[in-house]
Formats: sequence, C-alpha cells, structure tokens
Amino acid sequence: MAGHSKFANIMHRKGGQDKKRAALFTKLAREMQAAVKIGGADPNNNPRLYRAMQAARAQSMPKENIQRAIDRGSGAGAENLEEVRYEGFGPGGVGVIVESLTDNRNRTAGEIRAAFSKNGGNLGETNSVSFLWDRIGEIRYPLAAASEDAMLEAAIDAGADDCVAEEEAHVITCAMEALTAVSQAMGKRYPEPESVKFVWRPRTAVPVAGDAAQTLLKLLTLLEDLDDVQTVYANYEVSAEELERLAG
Repeated sequence: MAGHSKFANIMHRKGGQDKKRAALFTKLAREMQAAVKIGGADPNNNPRLYRAMQAARAQSMPKENIQRAIDRGSGAGAENLEEVRYEGFGPGGVGVIVESLTDNRNRTAGEIRAAFSKNGGNLGETNSVSFLWDRIGEIRYPLAAASEDAMLEAAIDAGADDCVAEEEAHVITCAMEALTAVSQAMGKRYPEPESVKFVWRPRTAVPVAGDAAQTLLKLLTLLEDLDDVQTVYANYEVSAEELERLAG
C-alpha cells in the first residue's frame, strides 16, 4: 500500500501519545490472555503466545504487565474473549478488515457499524473483502538492525519469501505455516524484532484523495481506538502530495 507507513503515522499523531500507549498495552494484554486461554501459558509450546509476548516486548511493555496478562489468561476468572473478524468498505470503495477480541459480540458489532456509517462506509458480510486478500506471516525489524541487503539475505536464508525496507522497518513476509520457523531462524542473527504476526495483504490497492482520504483517516483512527479492536487493515493507496496535505 503506497503511503501506508506515513498514513499510519498521521493517524497516530492525531491522538495523545500517552493515551495511545495505554490502549496499545491493553490490546497486547488481551491478545496474550486469549493466546493462553487457547494454547496454555508456556510460550515454547504456544506459538501464538510467543508471538504476542514478542510484540509486547517490542513495545517496551513492562515484564510485570506481561506476566499479569499471562496469569489472568490462565486463571479461573479469565475473560471469555472471542475472536471476530469484521469486513466492510470505507470512503472511495477502500476495503477494510477489522480483527477484534470481544466478550460481547453485540457491543463490538454496534460500535464498528457506527464507525463505518459515520465516516462514509458500510459494514459488509464476512468474506466480502478478505477474498481479495492473502493471509501471510510478517516479521518487522527496525531499519537500524541491518542494511537492506543484509536483512534480505538473512530473510531468504531463513525461508522467507521477501523482505522490503519501508519507511521505518524491514518487513519480512512468508507463508503462514512458515512464520514460526522463519522467526526462529531470524532470531539467531537478529534477536529483537518489532513484531511477529499474521497479517492480511491486499492483492490490489484503491487510490484515495481529497475528502475521501480525509474521511478514511477518520474512519481508521476511530476503528483503531475501539477497545475491542486489535488490528485494522485497509487496501488504500495515497499519493505523496495527499500525504503532505493530510499531515498539514
């Protein structure tokens, strides 16, 4: 998605950083709780928990917060969190995928539906958007970790499909089933990834500009700020000129 990193940075600058950080920690904790509930509290035998803990450490989440989330997930009073994916269309026909962890489907669906309707979009049926996307594994490293050539060579040696240097990170992609093996192999050379996770990658991008780009920014920001929402994906393409206008 052309302009994705800069567009995401603009979204994050729109809100207070302390509030954003607190919300991020909450989402990371919920993911660890859900992972423990499904696969147990041992990250060596629970790849999802391992990935969630890596993501938490990459965001400098305190060790006691990580342990508290794991303990809560394995305790008798753990939240009954359900994974629900929502799909819809934003301004300009941009496809949007929203991944959530919720203890109340009705509440979450209502909040997400309202976000779409207030910002020029509409919530669709399951698979109305994702059938044109691919589900893949992704590993991100800070640009300072290595040169572009060195990171690409290491990624290919580890079994990844590709490695691209974006604005703020080396982005390594691979098949879903290869993610654990690739991340472990990469960890022997570069032990501190920013994230290791499954992501949705669109096969095509929809150009947006003007009012549609502005409204899309509002929609994605509102969705990301919802407590039950874990991740938001959109297949937009924004020109450099439009990014400058939005940032102004």
